Amino acid sequence: MKDVFRQLWRDVRAEKLRTFLTVFGIVWGTVAISLMLAFGTGLHKQLVKTTAGLGDRIVIAWPGLTSIPYEGLGKGRRIRITDEDLASVRTDIPNLKALSAEYSNNLRVDYGTKTISVDTSGITPEFGGMRNLIPQMGGRFINPIDQEKQRRVAFIGDHLAKDIFGETSPIGKTILVNQSPFLVVGVLQAKEQDSNYSGQDNSKMFIPSNTFRALNGDKYVDNFVFQAASASETKAVIEALSSALGKRLRFDQKDKEALSMWDTTEQFEFFDIFMLAFNGFLGLIGVLTLIVGGIGVSNIMNVVVEERTREIGIKMALGAKQGYILRQFLLETMLVTILGGAIGFAISITVCSFFPQSLIEYVGQPVVSPLVALLTAAALGIVGLVAGYFPARDAARLDPVVAMKL
Repeated sequence: MKDVFRQLWRDVRAEKLRTFLTVFGIVWGTVAISLMLAFGTGLHKQLVKTTAGLGDRIVIAWPGLTSIPYEGLGKGRRIRITDEDLASVRTDIPNLKALSAEYSNNLRVDYGTKTISVDTSGITPEFGGMRNLIPQMGGRFINPIDQEKQRRVAFIGDHLAKDIFGETSPIGKTILVNQSPFLVVGVLQAKEQDSNYSGQDNSKMFIPSNTFRALNGDKYVDNFVFQAASASETKAVIEALSSALGKRLRFDQKDKEALSMWDTTEQFEFFDIFMLAFNGFLGLIGVLTLIVGGIGVSNIMNVVVEERTREIGIKMALGAKQGYILRQFLLETMLVTILGGAIGFAISITVCSFFPQSLIEYVGQPVVSPLVALLTAAALGIVGLVAGYFPARDAARLDPVVAMKL
């Protein structure tokens, strides 16, 4: 190994430009594959994060009009769902993790001299966890006691809080909602949300559903949200819930108009499949770039073998075996590859670390994850091994007598 390092150092000093070009090819290939996979990983995480702003693999359901006759009842019949209906069927649904009714209306909010019409939802405490409504420090979301005692408390979006209270903390302040005093108990922690079904959460207000019903006199839910124990069980939960409500309210469970559902887990599944294919494509481009660099390394090593033919012949005449010559040139190639790979990794990590924060919202934070590093290192090892093997094999097969004459 000492001889290999000594010989490599002599080659570097003697052929600086050649060595630079050889290492540069590996550096460029390493940067290409690692950065492409890093940006692919960052984009995937960003898509999942913004999609999860609506909710963590939830299903939103809206009652509508029947479009299929059922048990002698004609189509066009309006389906109305109450809290009692949801409570009744909930116990019959296996693997149902959470369920919340949602009542919606625009309510008048007064604070001091400000009057605003606010999109308000009446919900249960489970709603916050399903919809990723995380409170800022010092506040909280609606809790079971608020729901049970019909407390007049409100959880408001961060943009709404700024519109009403400016830079002052809203927590603990009293606002008038349709002329009734409500205590602000929490403010939404800022989140990214790329989709919604009734407006962005940052501009909404949430109050206990029992309080909402008492305030507005609503009896039927506008929609309801539920979540399965795991994403893989969502389809089964949808079918079971549709069947249970169909039997109770007398409509065909296959009637998509009677009970419309938006299954957000399908978006996550699509992103997973799409990004797997996308990252595979980026990785393939990076590998091809790395292979081009490997071809350059192989060509340079062929030149090195030709220049050192006489040296090889002398070593073999003095007793060096073919395996020794093979290992020597193979190790030299691998050392050059490792050096180029290390520089390439350093460049990639630096780019990811200093990536502009203003662009993260659009493409995510690129990160050289352990998986990306492992895949890149594996590609480097294979390219280096293949690039060095054939020149090393040719060197090991030289006839010492002929080699010393060249």
